[in-house]
Amino acid sequence: MRGELVKDVMTPGVAAVRPGAWVAEAARLMRAQGVGEVVVADGQDVVGVLTDRDVSVRALVRGADPQAVSARSACTGDPVVIGPGERASAAVALMREHGVRRLPVVEDGIPVGVVTLGGATGGREPRTAPGA
Repeated sequence: MRGELVKDVMTPGVAAVRPGAWVAEAARLMRAQGVGEVVVADGQDVVGVLTDRDVSVRALVRGADPQAVSARSACTGDPVVIGPGERASAAVALMREHGVRRLPVVEDGIPVGVVTLGGATGGREPRTAPGA
């Protein structure tokens, strides 16, 4: 990881939905793309990240109809993002600080990829909880 940049460890490309998309639509996109998250974007602005866990915990467990819950209402809003030219170690530090396992990678305001904790650490994820 030493010296690696985010662009070297990120997954390029982004599965994205509009804020008004239904959770069911986002879940279908996750399945089709084989990913565990989608970026919620309003034009070029990243307004949230919706994970498979968010779908379960914030929509389905509450008994909500996934065809009637918007991505914006179920996502984690105002996400922490990082640039592709930043060090992978900076991405790990941000994830630990904010208690997240994925960061959208944004270049010139446009989402270009996602970096995960496992990707940024070469698959050597820490076993301790963030902040522990």
